Amino acid sequence: MPNHPLFDRIRSAIRALFQTTLIEPAFYEGGVPPERRDRETWDRAELLRQSLEAWRSNPLARRIVELTSQYVVGGGLTLHSPDPAAHAFLQAWWRHPLNQAPLRVFEWCDELTRAGELFFLLSSDAAGMTYLRALPALSVRAIHTAANDLQQETAFELEGGEWGAANLWPAYDPIHDTPDAAVMVHYAANRPVGALRGESDLAPLLRWLARYSAWLEDRARLNRFRTSFVYVVKARFAGETERRARQQMLAASPPTPGSFLVTDESESWETLSPRLEADDAANDGLALKKMIAAGAGLPLHFLAEPESSTRTTAESAGGPTFRHFEQRQELFRWLVGDLARIALRRRAAVQPGLDGEAAVEVRAADLSARDNAALAVACSTVTGAFLQLYERGLIDAGELLRLSYRFAGENADVNELLKRARPRPRRPMAWKGRPTGVKVDPVSGEVKGAEE
Repeated sequence: MPNHPLFDRIRSAIRALFQTTLIEPAFYEGGVPPERRDRETWDRAELLRQSLEAWRSNPLARRIVELTSQYVVGGGLTLHSPDPAAHAFLQAWWRHPLNQAPLRVFEWCDELTRAGELFFLLSSDAAGMTYLRALPALSVRAIHTAANDLQQETAFELEGGEWGAANLWPAYDPIHDTPDAAVMVHYAANRPVGALRGESDLAPLLRWLARYSAWLEDRARLNRFRTSFVYVVKARFAGETERRARQQMLAASPPTPGSFLVTDESESWETLSPRLEADDAANDGLALKKMIAAGAGLPLHFLAEPESSTRTTAESAGGPTFRHFEQRQELFRWLVGDLARIALRRRAAVQPGLDGEAAVEVRAADLSARDNAALAVACSTVTGAFLQLYERGLIDAGELLRLSYRFAGENADVNELLKRARPRPRRPMAWKGRPTGVKVDPVSGEVKGAEE
């Protein structure tokens, strides 16, 4: 575009239009600025406030957050390490009275769902015990990063007057970390590529949650007025004075439901009620609820709305939901494991003999125990078939072990298991196949009873 005052004004007008409508100006100035991948500060703050308010006052929002924590955390998380000294410290750190992690993990998962990110303030005492304090995302004003890498966070700027006098807290640096320094760490979910901040799971639902609440409130108000009515009394009166006297007499002692009302032929009674014709509005509410369920990744029967009269349809609809919860559980397990490794490194800095790089494993409960019976039957049946191939020398022990764990629904390091296994003499083994006497539903995985 040539340099001319008129063209400069047109260019400025186009930029202002794009900035007003929040459309990315990808075709000018060499592409999208990196900072535009995140929401504006005021927009993010307002979204966090609305998400918290929706969780507090909207039953559907509260249920969506609770469902995520119930499936992701389940019965709780446990820490394990093959190093006995590291394992003992992790148990003490996890259950320390100032951490109370077995109880706090549910709050952390709720906050991760509401805000899309978690901020932890870590401080250690002279003995190397690390204490965790989760900060609300609304308290973090800005995140400072390296000049050439957004994923290398260097400091966190807090709102003024919160969490002490300091407004700038350094980020955790595993290379230059010292146990006596208080640092912060940040974990995000639903984060777009090239962005710093995460996105709330409730962000795309807030508008539809508000609309559903307004629709439901209007329905309740309309249904209340549908049952309201007034009496209309028709009679011949000599004048306005007689009509007023009759109206005052009826208003002083109106007829009660179930009572008898006797009049002569000169007076007739009728009822007048509003005709709102609101009986066919159920489809509107179902459409709004479907939009909420689709945005949350939940089937309707998770939100007290039966989808079908058959149980098979409802069970099949839970597959994508469990995948979503599985991905969130993997993120949350890594998050907790990273905090545990930081605490272990800080303890190892002051405790000689403790391996700060010992392996840390975070274990969580199964998302659904309903498929355990089906997995057991599948593993038993398939293992029996491939065991015959192993006995005939067609496959090796590693392949047999891989297939066994594969159909059991578990992930395992086959090479590590083979190293730990004790050598046994190879001899023909009789395999009975799947245990008899048990009938299992292949769809739901539930035990139905004895086989016929």
